[in-house]
Amino acid sequence: MRNGWLVLAITAACVTGVAAEETAGIAAPGAALEKLSGEFEFTEGPAADPAGNVYFTDQPNDRIMKWSVDGALTAFMQPSGRANGLCFDKEGFLWACADEKNQLWRISPEKKVEVLIDKHEGKLLNGPNDLWLRPDGGAYFTDPFYKRSYWDRETMEQPCQGVYFLAPDRKTVTRVIDDLEQPNGIIGTPDGKTLYVTDIHAKKTYAYAIQEDGSLAAKTLFCEMGSDGMTIDNKGNVYLTGKGVFVFDKAGKQIDHIAVDEPWTANVSFGGTNMEYLFITASKGLYRLQTRVKGVGSQ
Repeated sequence: MRNGWLVLAITAACVTGVAAEETAGIAAPGAALEKLSGEFEFTEGPAADPAGNVYFTDQPNDRIMKWSVDGALTAFMQPSGRANGLCFDKEGFLWACADEKNQLWRISPEKKVEVLIDKHEGKLLNGPNDLWLRPDGGAYFTDPFYKRSYWDRETMEQPCQGVYFLAPDRKTVTRVIDDLEQPNGIIGTPDGKTLYVTDIHAKKTYAYAIQEDGSLAAKTLFCEMGSDGMTIDNKGNVYLTGKGVFVFDKAGKQIDHIAVDEPWTANVSFGGTNMEYLFITASKGLYRLQTRVKGVGSQ
């Protein structure tokens, strides 16, 4: 009987351990949110390069900044086309939603800019905001309309605030979502099968099944919350932003909230040598939190 009790005790301890792991926050044991810098006007669009260095934008100051894995902060590019959302491709090129002239850019390590798109069906885009690259190189990007002081136009030319797919050939562009009020944050799973898009105005986030041709199917409500930026970790948890960072599991259940002492938290991305840090762009600051999860794929 003593052996039986021992087995039950071990089993109970294991179950308790699993439960604790499942319900624990995403922060690494003992980790606290760090403010790395607060010298910016408004930070956005963090993205990690293949080495784990994190690039982000200070949009009002028209510059892209870099936080290196050894802790050095430098300006990567200024001017930067009023870049907003960023993402790296497998070749190490930085993609940028450069909304000064409503363009999508691809920037080489030498800072040579290639304009990939600025119009759809002969009309100006509203203002590319955020993007995600799927494994084969195809790109999804959101195109909400936020009137900028540096624009000459007052109204949008497109019939809706949509989401677009740029095929891997970087020539064919298709509007794949046209029924959201104001799409903003976007992220996909590393297997390229699921796309998450947030409708910040409607305060909802949706999941879509990605089709081979770039189209989307099986629209499903993921959670009743909108967001500015988004990311995903190796457990499939989805991160939304606004008043801090909200973490949802794959089923759309909130499992954590990271408070950030800033008026607005715009975006998030994993970075670091092992993708073990969550980088947070919030108003005038750049923050970092060491996590017990890791980032995956295109952040």
